[in-house]
Amino acid sequence: MSQPKWKSQFFTIMAGQTVSLVGSSAVQFALIWWLASETGSPLMMALSGLVAFLPQAILGPFAGVWIDRMKRKTVVLISDMFQGLVAVAFAAAFLVHTPPYWTACLVLGVRAIGSVFQAPAMQALIPQLVPTDELVRVGAWQQFLQSGAFMLGPVLGAIMYGVLPLPVILLSDLLGAIAANLTLGFVRINETPHTHTEKHHFIQEFRDGWKALTTDRSLCVLLLSVAGCMVFFMPLSSYYPLMSSDYFGLSALYGSVVEFTFAAGMMLVSFIVSLFGQIHRKLLMAHLGLLGIGVTTLLSGLVPPTLTGFWIFAVCCGLMGASSNFYSIPMVAYMQESIPPHAQGRVFSLIGSMLSLTMPIGLLVSGPFAEGYGVDFWFIVSGVAITILPLLSLFVIRRLHQ
Repeated sequence: MSQPKWKSQFFTIMAGQTVSLVGSSAVQFALIWWLASETGSPLMMALSGLVAFLPQAILGPFAGVWIDRMKRKTVVLISDMFQGLVAVAFAAAFLVHTPPYWTACLVLGVRAIGSVFQAPAMQALIPQLVPTDELVRVGAWQQFLQSGAFMLGPVLGAIMYGVLPLPVILLSDLLGAIAANLTLGFVRINETPHTHTEKHHFIQEFRDGWKALTTDRSLCVLLLSVAGCMVFFMPLSSYYPLMSSDYFGLSALYGSVVEFTFAAGMMLVSFIVSLFGQIHRKLLMAHLGLLGIGVTTLLSGLVPPTLTGFWIFAVCCGLMGASSNFYSIPMVAYMQESIPPHAQGRVFSLIGSMLSLTMPIGLLVSGPFAEGYGVDFWFIVSGVAITILPLLSLFVIRRLHQ
């Protein structure tokens, strides 16, 4: 495929996906802030995070088989529209009566079912469109656009939350899904033949995906380290609003600043990686990114509950976002290069499920912990753990290669 053609197709798809992400992140922020401001409960925030990640943990391994059986483009189209329609259904419920708080948790969980299929299908679709030697650069472009969406979405969500009722905000999710479907629908993609033509048994296809993942021992060690880090790190996303509203005593606009700086850090690293286009020691870079997350998380928990402390916290969150892309971009590119294309849907779903299991585990521990000792102390505990785990992983990988 000629370079201008694949680039134009990639950016056409990503334009729609970026608009969709802006709408989804605005809706996500509004829902989470509604829960945080109305309840002020770490346990309720933990529950919202738990139900948002359970679908991936439960359905992910099986979703991967279907992703590899079907056209990945079709999977992405259906998944995007499903999430938009769920938000519209919740908006319609407000026309009858204000729903109880737990229904917001339910909506977050049902919307997440669409992500179970959409995210790995998109990750597996990109290598069918992009030359192998451009995967790192494209991954950086992809993260750059997504980071911009995550940066704009919470700010837009905070502004809309201040001037619009929640049901109106929810409609932006559907508008974003329509934009994503229109742009992806215009692009023709020659996909890899899928395993359903070989008449394999469902369980056998699942085992083949597991085998494709576990063949690379160094990658497995890194993924175990990532999973351990995420047990501590993933719950923090549910506690950012409480840090802003309860610990620092600030408004939703300040809460959106934290989301903005985190996404800005992600965006900066994506831009830098896109300029170079290649990362030669991808697994080492991924470990260094995890170390950066650990150090910045620890510092975030040590700041005082003052306005100056908040701005230090916001800067730490920006560096945290930069570190998250510094580990994820090389890791995903490494997997896209090394895993056979026909198995990538299953492998990315398996990894997504493994990482999603870390969220409920982390929330089950962190919820009561944060309720008793404060969300700031959980940041400290998490920072120490996330700093230690990648160092252990590097030591194990070095021993494997001796």
